Amino acid sequence: MEKFIPVAMSNRHLHVTRKDLDILFGEGHELTNMKDLSQPGQYACEEKVDIVGPKSTLKGVRILGPVRPATQVEISMFDARTMGVEGIVRASGNTAGTPGCTLVGPKGQIKLEEGVIVAARHIHMHTSDAPKFGLKDKDIVKVRVGKERAVVFENVVVRVHPEYALDMHIDIEEGNAAGISNGDMGEIIK
Repeated sequence: MEKFIPVAMSNRHLHVTRKDLDILFGEGHELTNMKDLSQPGQYACEEKVDIVGPKSTLKGVRILGPVRPATQVEISMFDARTMGVEGIVRASGNTAGTPGCTLVGPKGQIKLEEGVIVAARHIHMHTSDAPKFGLKDKDIVKVRVGKERAVVFENVVVRVHPEYALDMHIDIEEGNAAGISNGDMGEIIK
């Protein structure tokens, strides 16, 4: 039974719909792939926007591509406090009842009524990896990461899909607390 997985840290970012991309950057604008990410087909874009909250603005927040069915902003707990919104931990795509914000791009702006989340820590796992780890989709595990400042992350959701590559995602605050770098290994504890 395998136990070790690569860990990747996410900084604040957002995903946008085709419609919202057109408003923010102009009709027909296409996202510019700056760098491929660990998940197949996902990439960091050159495009950035400002995220405006009740108390402050996060400047130059990167969009991740490709476009999605719903616009979603992913920030850290510190970002939420700085912006003046509640930091609600949610799985990607589960934005009902979350805070909103205003997105400001070079060509326009959008007022989101909801969609600002602190992403729940999770593991992406290909369907061929799940049996090796003895896990299935939506299992909840603990993962130990780090050395000198090691921590055990609880409530880590396993997401199994035939298009995923093996990777655990935590936010930058969580990774910094454990003193880790992208690509360090975590140990799954059931």
